[in-house]
Amino acid sequence: MAMSKRKRAGYIRYAQYGLLVVITLLVAFLADWGQIKGAFFNTEIAASMFPSVITVALKNTIIYTALGFAFGLALGLVLALMKLSSVAPYRWIATVYIEFFRGVPALLVFIGIYYGVPIAFQMQFPPLTTVMLALGGVGAAYMAETIRAGIQAVPKGQVEAARSLGMSSSRAMITIVIPQAFRIILPPLTNELILLTKDSSLIYILGLFREQYELTKFGRETLSRSPSLTPILIAGLCYLIITLPLGYLSRYLERRGTTGGRKKVSA
Repeated sequence: MAMSKRKRAGYIRYAQYGLLVVITLLVAFLADWGQIKGAFFNTEIAASMFPSVITVALKNTIIYTALGFAFGLALGLVLALMKLSSVAPYRWIATVYIEFFRGVPALLVFIGIYYGVPIAFQMQFPPLTTVMLALGGVGAAYMAETIRAGIQAVPKGQVEAARSLGMSSSRAMITIVIPQAFRIILPPLTNELILLTKDSSLIYILGLFREQYELTKFGRETLSRSPSLTPILIAGLCYLIITLPLGYLSRYLERRGTTGGRKKVSA
């Protein structure tokens, strides 16, 4: 008797589960757990990193990310409005900026601002300003496209209704379109915040004092004085303290937006 497709799919799924269990058992029995513990889970090295890894490195990572995101969001909004402008030079400038900074690695932007500005303009930005300009400059290129898509997603009928009530185009954009656009684009903006959190590690190329270290720099410096990879593991776990809640927030906002959209349609 021929086996049905559903039954065959069930057997294949159980076979995959069995294979996964076998691989897990092999790894558990064949791995050198003593060596793994010494390489990644050295409790003495981990204890020596506290509380500085929280009070210095994690705090600085949050500050650098917040500065970059705030600057990038403001600049991204300006670029998005320029991209939608009826004035052709504004669109050209915004397009060139967006394409350039989306195509250039963020590391080169850090290097250009930190080393290029002193050569060209005879001035040196402090680390906080460098991080804000570099992270925000790159993030703005991505956020501009996200904001532009959000603005275009707002129904044009609402703008026309506002204009019929006597509102100017700029006032309708500020009071009606942009607030609705931001509600639409909150999930992708949250994802951009996660990416900026990880990109803040590029500050390692700057000359920093210990009180200015972020998580990656702090982990690298501790690693150079220890025979274990525990500092890198601790730094990675601290990144998760930031990124996991943001990831859950992004998914929650996405589900909420989808549900809200369905309710509006059903209404």
